[in-house]
Amino acid sequence: MANTTTLNIRINPSVKKKAEEVLEELGIPMSTAINMYLRQISLTGGIPFPVKLPKAPENLNAGTMSESELYDKLDKGYNDATAGRVHEASEAFDSIRKKNSI
Repeated sequence: MANTTTLNIRINPSVKKKAEEVLEELGIPMSTAINMYLRQISLTGGIPFPVKLPKAPENLNAGTMSESELYDKLDKGYNDATAGRVHEASEAFDSIRKKNSI
């Protein structure tokens, strides 16, 4: 058996729980996933994915909208909410996850 060492880390409990759920679906133990990540750091000489803030699509980026465009979108959102045209956030995110996994 190969030599191993122990790694003690502090993780936000909800982040850990969500990661465990995904890894369980994939059939990968947490220790294997962490080992894979550390090996990729060694192989690539850095973090093996881009570390940057997500960029909002232009049609949702309030920083690129005119004042009237922003107010129009806010007004539409308010009207949808008051008319009951709403979705639970968890359902919306589940829908996005399903679209991205296909």
